[in-house]
Amino acid sequence: MGALLAGLERRLNRPDAPGNRLRGIATLGILLAATAAAAGAADVLLPGAVVVLIAASLPAQRSLHDHVRAVADALQSGGLAAGRAAVSMIVGRNPAHLDEAGVARAAIESLAENFSDGVAAPAFWLAAAGLPGAACYKAANTADSMIGHRTPRYESFGWAAARLDDVINLPASRLSAALIVLAAFATGASSRGAVRAVLRDAGRHRSPNAGWPEAAMAGALGLKLAGPRVYGDTLVDDAFMGDGSRDATAADILRALRLYKAACTVQALLLLALALA
Repeated sequence: MGALLAGLERRLNRPDAPGNRLRGIATLGILLAATAAAAGAADVLLPGAVVVLIAASLPAQRSLHDHVRAVADALQSGGLAAGRAAVSMIVGRNPAHLDEAGVARAAIESLAENFSDGVAAPAFWLAAAGLPGAACYKAANTADSMIGHRTPRYESFGWAAARLDDVINLPASRLSAALIVLAAFATGASSRGAVRAVLRDAGRHRSPNAGWPEAAMAGALGLKLAGPRVYGDTLVDDAFMGDGSRDATAADILRALRLYKAACTVQALLLLALALA
């Protein structure tokens, strides 16, 4: 998906030429059509066990856990400098502006948001539309991560990718918040705090989707996440999620990971029940 998109972008993206938004729409359409065709062919032609393996590769469940766990380990063993280096691998904000609490919050926020985008959403679209649906979701999500940026190069060309990503993540972002609430109930975290934070704060986030899992995670852990952050040299004045402490630590990252694993388990059980039904 990434290779195809990169090749199309090199050939079609003309930031200063008229019609660049239309070329971006065409690029996205080609990517989705090629992905749907390949996934549909695999679904029909390959043995069922192989299709299951392909589908199982789409959610980024293990890699997300490992990247976030690396931030906690770095903070505990190497302090602030190591924590900044580790968190820079998973967030876009400027790590030089983060203290140890900021590094921990950034890791937890990334865990919450990517639980929605990288785990809950592929599973949702797999359940709703089979392998082609899940594969097309991953293609659209890949397009957003590669070209859906508000930069001079991608402002017009990546417009369609960014808008589509917002739309297709609407159901999974709400689902991920519900999964975190259920996981909080199962693990002894504050499910009531998670519900309260979601109802009060999720809609105030600058993203139509990220606020839902971030607010649920913040409320469940008794933390205050999001708020003003620096990307590059630009301050983004976002709303706070949750009303707890801002003094997050490596131990809070580990608590968030336990909640994340519980939420993944709840999702797996729901999918199993759906499959049996």
